[in-house]
Amino acid sequence: MSSLLLQLAVLGYGLAAAALVLISLVAIITATKMPPLHRHEEEKFFLNAKGQKETLPSIWDTPTKQLSVIVPSYNEEQRLPVMMDEALGYLEKRQKQDPAFTYEVIVVDDGSKDQTSKVAFKYCQKYGSDKVRVITLMKNRGKGGAVRMGVFSSRGEKILMADADGATKFPDVEKLEKGLNDLQPWPDQMAIACGSRAHLEKESIAQRSYFRTLLMYGFHFLVWFLCVKGIRDTQCGFKLLTREAASRTFSSLHIERWAFDVELLYIAQYFKIPVAEIAVNWTEIEGEYIYFVTSLVRQRETSDNAVVQ
Repeated sequence: MSSLLLQLAVLGYGLAAAALVLISLVAIITATKMPPLHRHEEEKFFLNAKGQKETLPSIWDTPTKQLSVIVPSYNEEQRLPVMMDEALGYLEKRQKQDPAFTYEVIVVDDGSKDQTSKVAFKYCQKYGSDKVRVITLMKNRGKGGAVRMGVFSSRGEKILMADADGATKFPDVEKLEKGLNDLQPWPDQMAIACGSRAHLEKESIAQRSYFRTLLMYGFHFLVWFLCVKGIRDTQCGFKLLTREAASRTFSSLHIERWAFDVELLYIAQYFKIPVAEIAVNWTEIEGEYIYFVTSLVRQRETSDNAVVQ
């Protein structure tokens, strides 16, 4: 058993190292170029509360909201309502306390096989399509691709990435906002605040197997050594960006699946965009690895197809 674990650990290190080296090379060579955003014709529209098609806006338009919340979702019909109820409850309360505050929530259904879009659309009908919009992708792109699609269709001065599982307490967005403000003055209006679970590391290690802990440390070391300096938790899905930082980084993003966060932060550091790491409340949610496993499988399929072509 110990021999098998050692072999798996070596394999895990090898795969992680190869992936991160590839990410580094792609980012270094092409960070200043804009990868094309391929959008299916149906992905250019969203349905308003009456079920009528409307054209999606662009990240290059003048912002009309203070905050855009991007929620990438893949087969999340069960977990999405909990997250949406908490997020919209917070946002509505904040708007009542401050009528000048405006927001939108964009749920990006990443080619789900379940009823994720229908579940999300119920919130559009309840709150209106000015506040809640659903983008349904024709095929699975991966978490990075889904977030990118949402970012490029957003209207906010600030853009928040938030996972559909609700693992991070949504009111912690205020911590990210403070962290973002503390970075001022922002160069070219660009800044990023990353939610972090690093402060929970000791507690998580106590609950994890030795093998998973080994892989975690290996991944963190490789990220630090090859890509991103100064950020202990690159993978937390709770990140707040200014509109300018979002357009600059996501325009140069090439990784659409697992580890897109690493490239995103690498690009930010490449462009000297200030990044703050902010501790947030986080709870491990059952089923959180579905997106991760799916991304690995799809990433392998994409690589195989590329080799064939």
